[in-house]
Amino acid sequence: MRTGYFYSMIFALLTSGSIAAIAAPIVPSEATKTPIVMDAAVSSQSAKIDLNEADSATLQKELAGVGEAKAKAIVAYRETNGPFASVDELLEVKGIGKAILDRNRDKLEVN
Repeated sequence: MRTGYFYSMIFALLTSGSIAAIAAPIVPSEATKTPIVMDAAVSSQSAKIDLNEADSATLQKELAGVGEAKAKAIVAYRETNGPFASVDELLEVKGIGKAILDRNRDKLEVN
């Protein structure tokens, strides 16, 4: 009978502990960090990349689907043909298709 009583007490202790853990309020520390991250993301999205001034490292880092070879091809096209007249002229660069242009159109500008 003593072991049955002991196990009942252990069960009651564990049950009350789990109920207290479930009923505990959620700590809002992560909620305060979220706006800071969102502010950083908004500021990086607002800065556009100028096709006529960006180097290959910047193009590679900032544009989705553009690796080292495509970034160098963009710079080489610019050096050979002069500055870009529009963002759509990027389609003339070998390796840059409509899908890559559409994915990055909001990040690009021509000055």
